[in-house]
Amino acid sequence: MCGSELKVLPEGVQRVAAVLQARGHPHSPVMLDDAARTAQQAADALGVAIGQIAKSIIFRRKSDDVAVLVITAGDQRVDERKVEALVCPDGKRLGRADADFVKARTGFSIGGVSPLAHATPPVTLIDQSLFRFDEIWAAAGHPHGVFKLGPQQLADLTGAPVADVVVDPVQEQMSQQHAISLVAARAHQARAATENIPSPCISVCRMSSLTGWCEGCFRSRDEIAGWSQSSDGGKRAVWDLIEQRIAGLQA
Repeated sequence: MCGSELKVLPEGVQRVAAVLQARGHPHSPVMLDDAARTAQQAADALGVAIGQIAKSIIFRRKSDDVAVLVITAGDQRVDERKVEALVCPDGKRLGRADADFVKARTGFSIGGVSPLAHATPPVTLIDQSLFRFDEIWAAAGHPHGVFKLGPQQLADLTGAPVADVVVDPVQEQMSQQHAISLVAARAHQARAATENIPSPCISVCRMSSLTGWCEGCFRSRDEIAGWSQSSDGGKRAVWDLIEQRIAGLQA
């Protein structure tokens, strides 16, 4: 890619393109249509399987405020517990990375975080399931920018270890059913209470990136934060929502 071509690309894509060029990578970034907003839409635009879209997920390591980048196949979900076990040796946990944190640490916006050319180098892990494919497409510094490479090229370019970092669907289903059974028992107690409505917390405090609810009590972050200040009526209203969510998961 020549200098004149670089200038028409967004700034983040230019940085990624420059690094790829310097490293001798054979494929330059390309820009997809603005309509390609999801991994599936990107896969459709490229004519590949959704698993070939290498998603970049950023976490915030609480012990030192370092960004943790997990590059996973587009048809997989990251298991935060597995990532914690690999990158949090002090036993502390990962936190949510908001848009400001992602931009400050990586120099990219959410949805366009490249494996390369970060403002501050993150701790990086690569999902081993990407190695099912000969060809994958990674973000190139913009929500609509991507570049082609092989899984081993991704490992070589980043120097990141390859690991099992995704959710086991069987284990996930078992964990969800266990949580549902415990919360359902608490729901029965809540319906019988006339005051001091019991909390739905079962000491499983992980937010699902899929639903936005806690995987243990099926509440949103705002519902959890506001629980202690809520009236009994407000708590009953949250319980009603929890039971509706559980019913939807079981439908």
